[in-house]
Formats: sequence, structure tokens, C-alpha cells
Amino acid sequence: MGQEAAALIGMGLCAAGFFGAALGIAYIFAKTIETVGRQPNAEARVAKYCWIGFALVEAIALYALVIAFIIMPSK
Repeated sequence: MGQEAAALIGMGLCAAGFFGAALGIAYIFAKTIETVGRQPNAEARVAKYCWIGFALVEAIALYALVIAFIIMPSK
């Protein structure tokens, strides 16, 4: 296996970071909707933590994107 092929495989594995981030974001918003459905008066308090969690999980996807660009083979 050549160095370019290994780099392309590594870039493909970085896509797992995107998949994990997508699952994390879906889980955060699903639990927020569930919590607000059960206790509507806690919406303001829960929404604040929802957006903080969303930003942290989205940062993981950005890290995966940066790593994919770092290991991208140059031509």
C-alpha cells in the first residue's frame, strides 16, 4: 500500500468523526425536546445547556475536518 492510499484511507476514517458528531447532535436535541415536553417551564434553562452541548459536539466535527485536511495527500 502506498503512502497516498494510506492517506486516503485515513481521510475516510476521519469521516467517523462526522458520524459521531451527527449522532451526538441528534441525541442532544432529542433529549431537549423530550425534557421540554415533560416540563415546559424549564425550557429556558434547558435550551442554554442544549446550545452549549451542541457547540462542543460540533467542535469535534471541525477537529475531524481539520485532521482530514492535514493528512490529505498533496499532488
